[in-house]
Amino acid sequence: MKRSRNLRIDGDRLWNSIMEVAKIGATDKGGNNRLALTDLDRDCRDLFIKWCKEAGCTVSIDKIGNIFARRQGKNPKSPTVMTGSHLDTQPTGGRFDGVFGVLAGLEIIRTLNDVKAETEHPIDIVVWTNEEGSRFAPAMMASAVFSGKYDLDETLKIKDQGGVTIGEELERIGYSGDERVGERELYAYLEAHIEQGPILESEKKDIGVVTGAHGQRWYEITLTGVESHAGPTPMDIRKDALLGSAQVINLVNQIGLKYLPNSCATVGMLEVYPNSRNVIPGQVFLTIDFRHQNIDLLDYMDKDIREGISSITKSIGLTFKIEEVLYLPPIIFDDTCINSVRKSAIENGYSWREINSGAGHDACNVAAIAPTSMIFIPCIDGISHNEAENAKPEWITSGGQVLLTSVTDLAKLI
Repeated sequence: MKRSRNLRIDGDRLWNSIMEVAKIGATDKGGNNRLALTDLDRDCRDLFIKWCKEAGCTVSIDKIGNIFARRQGKNPKSPTVMTGSHLDTQPTGGRFDGVFGVLAGLEIIRTLNDVKAETEHPIDIVVWTNEEGSRFAPAMMASAVFSGKYDLDETLKIKDQGGVTIGEELERIGYSGDERVGERELYAYLEAHIEQGPILESEKKDIGVVTGAHGQRWYEITLTGVESHAGPTPMDIRKDALLGSAQVINLVNQIGLKYLPNSCATVGMLEVYPNSRNVIPGQVFLTIDFRHQNIDLLDYMDKDIREGISSITKSIGLTFKIEEVLYLPPIIFDDTCINSVRKSAIENGYSWREINSGAGHDACNVAAIAPTSMIFIPCIDGISHNEAENAKPEWITSGGQVLLTSVTDLAKLI
């Protein structure tokens, strides 16, 4: 087996490809809005497939809309080394989240083509459907179906806020494929991504060698009181759902601070009914996002929020409904893949540190069925899920180069 230290990606080509994709769904503030399974998502998928076919890849699509572009190996029956990420974005997303990992995979194929190199294993680039979960909840659902965590038929029935199902939208945009979900045998999976946090930039590290990911628990909460006139209703008899939600939001923040370090607690959505200036709110819907890398402490956070909401609503005279819509236990990635990423960073002369991902990624689902790790690069000021999300070209190049060296190491460059 040859080491791939002499292979170099074309950093300018990778950067230019990212900028070309960024034109699809571009926003006025320099970001992107390509919600999953919209026309813009379709246009981006079409461009990716065009580029993959030009690079000589065979392309297939599975029944949940995941795209696979394969560069065949010398032994076509051997399990594949897969890399990739996603092309959908947040409503006010950036140009690099997900897209960098997909196009870094394509740059690997282009680089191998440039020098007519072969690998023992096939190499697949994957585009996972609906990683963000912005339009269809929960996030990362297609990789969850691929890894056997979610049922395909039930997932296809999930609706957006307009009542349209995933299955209907896959058919409409032409991405309801024929391949059985999860039938590909994986040798390893690597995903390159921006960090989405400030650690690498603040420590002046080129590469994050990702050893695992925080566990997550997502909740949808409905607090119900009584809407009534803001003037005649005395303060001491009100059943104000918004007041209850304010106390819940404060509780969420207290729980996040209680379990430091490595805890995160966020209320990201708030919907008030009837949302009228002179009506006491009768109902509030809110979401909670808990994260921790310690599974026991994540369970304590769950216990605290359930007991706290019960106490708050009882004191105000509200009723409540709490539904956990996502549970991901903390993930520990594969030592062989981690070591490959670490060696690749060292061989290429990049500074690096081990890091645990605070965000969820499709790699977290794939880790259940195949050896997996991730490669992080810095993003400016740690900003992501924001139109201001940005990265330097040299960071894009370093991440792509480490991915190249790691993938060709695992795929056994000939």
